[in-house]
Amino acid sequence: MTPIYFEDFTPGAARQTGGRTITETDIVLHAGQTGDFYPHHMDAEWCKTQPFGQRIAHGTLVFSVAVGLTAGAVNPVAMSYGYDRLRFIKPVFIGDTIRCAVRIGECRADPKRPGHGIVCEQVTATNQRGETVLACEHLLLVARRGV
Repeated sequence: MTPIYFEDFTPGAARQTGGRTITETDIVLHAGQTGDFYPHHMDAEWCKTQPFGQRIAHGTLVFSVAVGLTAGAVNPVAMSYGYDRLRFIKPVFIGDTIRCAVRIGECRADPKRPGHGIVCEQVTATNQRGETVLACEHLLLVARRGV
C-alpha cells in the first residue's frame, strides 16, 4: 500500500476502469437489500407497457457498481469524503455493461483540516454503446505530505 499524498494528485490525470455487466441477479439482490421493489425494476410485464419497454436497474445499484469499479488500490492516506452532483442520465438495463472514466478535477485545501486536502474526481459511467448513464463527483480527503 503505497501512499499517494495530496501533492501527488495532478488535475486532468485520467484513468479508465474495466467493465461490469448488470444482471437480473444484481437487480433482485439490490431490491432485497434496499426494499426498493418498484415495478420499474421488478415487473417485466408492467415494464413492457412503459416507455423503456423493459426493466431498468436501480440508480443506486448503478452508482454502487460504478463506485466499486473505480475503487483501486488502497491508499492509506486517503478516504472517501462523499459524492456531489450525482445524476442518473440514462437507464441501465439487464445485460448492459458499464465502465467508468475518472478524471482528477479540482484539488483544494481543506479549511477544517490543515493537514489534508480535498481531491475531486469526475466520474462518468458509460454503457457498451458509449452512452453516459451516470455522472458524479467523488470527493477524497487526502493527507498532505509531511504535515
